Amino acid sequence: MNKLIYIADDDDNIRNLLKTFLEREGFHVTGFPTGDKLFEVFSNSPADLIILDVMMPGHDGFFILKEIRKTSNVPIIMLTAKDSDTDYIQGLDMGSDDYFTKPFSPIKLVSKVKSILKRQEEITGKAGDKPDNDAVYEFADIIINRKTKETTMQGKPLPLTPNEYQLLTYLISNRDRAVSRAELLDKIWGYETQVETRVADDTVKRLRKKISKSDAKISTIWGYGFRLVDRTTEEAEDEDDGDNQD
Repeated sequence: MNKLIYIADDDDNIRNLLKTFLEREGFHVTGFPTGDKLFEVFSNSPADLIILDVMMPGHDGFFILKEIRKTSNVPIIMLTAKDSDTDYIQGLDMGSDDYFTKPFSPIKLVSKVKSILKRQEEITGKAGDKPDNDAVYEFADIIINRKTKETTMQGKPLPLTPNEYQLLTYLISNRDRAVSRAELLDKIWGYETQVETRVADDTVKRLRKKISKSDAKISTIWGYGFRLVDRTTEEAEDEDDGDNQD
């Protein structure tokens, strides 16, 4: 695979264990005892994916995550000994791609790493399962340049986390139909359908907030999933229905 992975964790055992498991899969791995040291090296030599502990000497993982997100959309997996909704939501809000609570299975984490990197390569090349060579996606007042990964809304930059970007791209590429939660978990996050759907719902909620002033809207199909719709089209249809009832 020849992908470079950085790990920051002050626990030598965890850091070395992950390094061993990842190197068995062909990854190049560099470990750091603090997030500050990882950030220092990453600033000059970026990696393909980062595994970041939350509680470390110096700046914590959330601070390092925030600093990295100012300049990079590199996939980031957070590790924490805390198992709380606050940490989970904070990590997603700040742009992490996934979240593992200690103790965790190294095999599952390696599987998630492979899934994230595979997903990133697939979405860079195309969104969804439809062959599409267009570099630019447009829907309502939103434009996505898939070559530069820049997104604009009403002509202004729309800052998105990697998960939000991939979710919006997937919904636009499948604008003609509703997309189930199970499909989103599989295509965007690489989870099996049995896994908790909360990660999808939380990301949809955050993306909705960011595009709340857009003509594009994510509608919920109750008991199934989501669909991207144009508010102006919906309003026009509502007006037609009202006229027909007169």
